[in-house]
Order: sequence, then C-alpha cells, then structure tokens
Amino acid sequence: MGFGSELRTMQKSNILVIEPDEARADNIIWALIFLGYYPQLWNASVLADSAAHDWRAVYIGGLDDEEACRGILESLEERSKQLLLLVAADSPQATWLAATDSAYAGRLELLEFPLRYERLAEAMRGLHARLSGGIPGIQRLVGGSAAMARVNALIQQVAPFDSSVLVLGDSGTGKEMVARGIHDCSPRRDKPFVAINCGAIPAELLESELFGHEKGSFTGAISARKGRFEMAEGGTLFLDEIGDMSLPMQVKLLRVLQERMYERVGGNRTLRSNVRIIAATHRNLERAIVEGRFREDLYYRLSVFPLEMPSLRQHLEDLPELITEFNQRLLRRGLGGARFSGGAMQALRQYGWPGNVRELSNLVERMAILYPQSEVRASDLPEKYRGAHAGEEVGSGSLLAMMDAHPPALAGAVLETDMLLPEGGVDLKDHLADIEVGLIRQALDNTDGVVAHAAKLLRMQRTTLVEKLRKYGLQSGATAH
Repeated sequence: MGFGSELRTMQKSNILVIEPDEARADNIIWALIFLGYYPQLWNASVLADSAAHDWRAVYIGGLDDEEACRGILESLEERSKQLLLLVAADSPQATWLAATDSAYAGRLELLEFPLRYERLAEAMRGLHARLSGGIPGIQRLVGGSAAMARVNALIQQVAPFDSSVLVLGDSGTGKEMVARGIHDCSPRRDKPFVAINCGAIPAELLESELFGHEKGSFTGAISARKGRFEMAEGGTLFLDEIGDMSLPMQVKLLRVLQERMYERVGGNRTLRSNVRIIAATHRNLERAIVEGRFREDLYYRLSVFPLEMPSLRQHLEDLPELITEFNQRLLRRGLGGARFSGGAMQALRQYGWPGNVRELSNLVERMAILYPQSEVRASDLPEKYRGAHAGEEVGSGSLLAMMDAHPPALAGAVLETDMLLPEGGVDLKDHLADIEVGLIRQALDNTDGVVAHAAKLLRMQRTTLVEKLRKYGLQSGATAH
C-alpha cells in the first residue's frame, strides 16, 4: 500500500523496532515495510510520544539492558494490554521473554538472523490473526481501506457459525477469496474446501458434478464417481456463479439444502450431507427472482448472511498494497515484480477497473514480463490504462542525464532555465516525484544500493528513505546493509 494508506492502516497495528544495530535495524524495518507494515525505530522520544500511538507489536533486538527493556514494555502496555513481540533469537532479552513463566511467552515470535522473508511473513500472519481475534496462520484479505476492513470484520464474525453465506459483487472482486477466508477461519478449516463454478458446467452435467453418479448411470459413466457434496463432506462447498444455475437444478439443490440428504445420479442409496454452503454471484438475484429466473425460496436459503464485495474503484487506496501482494506471488513463481512510477500509479488510480482485482493481477503480471529490469512508466502501460499521463512523465534515465550535466554543486537541483513549462502544463506532483525518484536512484547507484549510505547522501533518516523506497517500489535496487 502507499505510504499514506500505510499510516491509516497501521494506526491499528503500529510496530515499534528496538534495535541498536544499524544494519539489523535497516533489515527488519525494510522487511516489515515490504510486507505492508508501518514500523517505527525506537528512540528516547518515542515513549514520551506514545500517547499518539496505539502500539500493537514491538520488535526487540540487541538491547543489553534488561531493566530498560522491562521499563519500555511496561510503558507500552499501559496503552496496549495485549502487546505482541517479535524477538531476535540471539537478543540478550530472549531468554527471560520466552521463558514459560513469562507474561509474554504466549504472544512472542523468535526470529533467526540472517532474517528470512518467509519466516517473518509467517510470524506476521500469526500477529494479524491474534490482533483480529482470528485463527493463527490465517491471512486476511489484502487492503487497508475502510471497505476491506469491513469485509475482513464480517468474515471473522460469520466464520465460527455454519450459516449459509451469499457473497455478492462484480466479477473479479475476490469472492472465492472471501469463501476461502471464511472456511479457513471456521471450525471446519481442517476439512475440505471444494469449489464448483455453476456457470461453467453444462446444465445436463451439473447434477452429476454436484451429487456424483454410479457406473452405467448414463452414457460415458464407465465408473462410479463422487460428487462435490461428497468430496466436501465435513467441510465447505463453494457454489460460484449460483445465479447461472438452471431452474430444474435449483429445485434439486434446494431439496438437498433442506433435507441434508441426496443420491448419486443412477443410484438408490441415500447419502447424508454435512457441508457448509457458501454461494457467490455477480448477478442481481432479486431482479432474477422477479423475472422468474431464480427461485425465491432458494435465495432465502442461501442468503442467511449476505456479504457484498466492493469493486476495486471503491477502494483505490488499496492499489499499492494489492500490487505488492501480486508482486510477492510472482516472486514465489520465479518471476520478477513490476515497479510502477508515480505517473503510472496516478494513471492506474484514474482507470475504471471493470475487471476489478483480477484485472489488476493480470496487468501486474504482464508488466513484470515486459519490463523485468526497469520501472513501468505511464507511457509503458497498455493504452486503455494511460489516461492523460502518458506524455507527461519524465523518464528517470533522461532525468539522471540532466543532473549529470550540472556541476557537483548543483547535483541536487535543476537550473530554472533548464526547465520550461510545457504548453499544455504539467502535473507538478508527478514531476516532483520523478525528480525525487531520480535522485534516490542516483544515490543508490553511487553507494552500490546500500540504504544507510544513500540516506546520508540524501541528508535524510534511514527509515525515511526506506519508506520512500517502499512508496516508489524501488526495494529491489537496495540492500539493508
């Protein structure tokens, strides 16, 4: 997520980093920001200003003074009664903090160094679950906006119960992710989660897909086969695109939901069903009922707990965080991520996103393939995404060339006579962002990507530079040393 969005999101889960070792401090802060958190490095003034924060977690590294450590934790817990701890395994404080009789033992994660991204991500997933009252290890839906916070809260509320859920929303908004989230947070999480797209299977085959069939029950049935209800026994059955189901099939489904019993196609043995039903559709079912295309009794059976997914255009502040999530998935597949410039991000914010989050995911993968080693500018985007930004962005290469043309004393500035306002004007915010990106890149190039050294050249705090690297998607060119 963008830096402003990070601030809003992490008002609920700020992380304080206590680490006197500068290299390790850079390492943990960079990694936390890369994961979408908003850490703050501890100093003497932090506790005095703690009333302005709502600390939810603290990282403790090479702090030698046990008495000081106890004092800091006690002060923080005056406001945060369930403070969660990330502790370096070789920290002088690890022994007493992790002891079985310690008040922190049940809410502590040890981190080995050199730090592994996967281990930190796993620890933070557990942290999120504890903060939200969920199940350890369960990942919440990505997004820090109010719209996504509401969706996550509703998932947590309905998950413990067996009530049927109807997930509504446009195509590509993540309805199956919601269904999986409900299952993963429910008492059925150790049983199967089985999904079926009711609109992708011909009506004459859907009954067999749902309930199974016996050998010889129809042409091509050369052996008996379990249906999705049987596969999902004890777990959750997700009926996607339920609005596309034929009326005759709706009647058969309603009977199973009412009686909790069914027979395989061509069979006469009654099977009992113990599954939780989650259905989803992008269609307006109430209108379909009026038009005679959907049964009203089935609708009320399915929509005990309706949950509506917002379209991406309703939570555009989540764009940076979603892009980061998709980049991480690409990295796990062995692909490089896509880095978007300030102008490109502005263009994406002004696009309508009819395909929603799925469309964004596809775009990120496409850009990662086309521009694996360079930043994606507005002019690099497919035409429909560019808006009015394609011709206004100054490339970082030409910017660096301009800076290199000036004497060293002017390396941080561009002469007024060199900058002519285009006839059509310019987006000053994007233009200044491009200048900032160019200077940051030059500082990283001159210091071989070492963040601490680059920060000194730019006369800023390491943490400020790390935040800007995250904001502009420049992490891949930097190291935490």
